[in-house]
Amino acid sequence: MSLTEKINTDIKGAMKARDKEKLDALRAIKSALMLEATKDGSGDVSEEVEMKILQKLHKQRKDAAALYQEQGREDLVHDEVFQAEIIEAYLPAQMSEEEISVVVKEIIAKTGASSPADMGKVMGAAMGQLSGKADGKIISKLVKENLNN
Repeated sequence: MSLTEKINTDIKGAMKARDKEKLDALRAIKSALMLEATKDGSGDVSEEVEMKILQKLHKQRKDAAALYQEQGREDLVHDEVFQAEIIEAYLPAQMSEEEISVVVKEIIAKTGASSPADMGKVMGAAMGQLSGKADGKIISKLVKENLNN
């Protein structure tokens, strides 16, 4: 079952359950996927592009929640966090910081990086290998830590 079909099925379930919050989140996902599908006229979206769209939506929700939190808008924080959790259910499981650290150390050893000046080389390889499996901020933090030691 493709992601779009799963979303459609979940939309129907949310409608039957009268779960307005979940329905809004699912419709936002469906809208983003349909926009991408109709952009080039093919009507199809590859699985890789679907995951990138979901990651983008998830990051947007997390960033918006953080911004609302800073501004003291708890009512809006709840909505954004809830939508982020719904989107997260469709994303592959994220790697732990320890798992990311192991991969980063391997990449540093392979590339022969030894100083913070080599960060770009390491980050490029790390983002390529860990794309979709780990948050870029965590990868960046671990690369900096390992290159500064």
